[in-house]
Amino acid sequence: MRAFRLPLLFAATFSVFSSFVALPACADELRVLAAGAIAPIVRTVAADFERRSGIHVTVANATGGVVDKRVRSGAAADVVVAPDGVLRGLGKDGYLNLASERPIARVGIAVAIRQGAPSPAIATVAQFRKALLDAPSVAVIDPKAGGSSGIYLEKLFERLGIASQMHAKEVLVPGGLVAEKLVDGSAALALHQQSEILLVKGAKLVGPLPADIQNYTVYVGAVGARTASGATGRAFLTMFGEETARRAMVEHGLLPEGD
Repeated sequence: MRAFRLPLLFAATFSVFSSFVALPACADELRVLAAGAIAPIVRTVAADFERRSGIHVTVANATGGVVDKRVRSGAAADVVVAPDGVLRGLGKDGYLNLASERPIARVGIAVAIRQGAPSPAIATVAQFRKALLDAPSVAVIDPKAGGSSGIYLEKLFERLGIASQMHAKEVLVPGGLVAEKLVDGSAALALHQQSEILLVKGAKLVGPLPADIQNYTVYVGAVGARTASGATGRAFLTMFGEETARRAMVEHGLLPEGD
């Protein structure tokens, strides 16, 4: 019987104890299902976890809505990292163990253009609204796909009184990196979570939505209610509090929870 060893963490300061905790013998694989913008960070943590524990981690990602459907349909996942509303809904219905819940990071929505295009003014709500109306086409996540930014933006366009104009020019993306539509010429403007914009080569980040209308998605992790790898999953989640993970969050445009 082998034991895997990972450092313990101070919950408040994220410092690493010099002592170690032995994990019980378990399967050689940890299955993680991650939603949207948090996926690059999950992969960073997964690589570190594999190196330190010897346990292989598979990471699958989709929009928050698809993550919800997959878990409810019986998808095998030892750990789920998703927007807080999705995760707590799954926990309430018995799919996840909410006692293991760990807040990880939050991210806001931003505006992007193709590299080389002139940047619109978006510092105020009025400027942002004008930029949307002036753009011939705007790429967003299709709200029907369950992406958190798309759901919020659909309601925001209604609040701004421009829903009909936006529906006529929207380039709806079912999932993935919305800013890719800038690079292939399908859209002149893209609205997506900042961390996902930064992943697209050839896209330029203009800036976040004005503070008065900004919307943050908070990502939370928890282990599956029926997984046999609960201890391993909890150890995996603690690593999001370490400096390597927190630094990766900042580099990818996310804000570590607790900051």
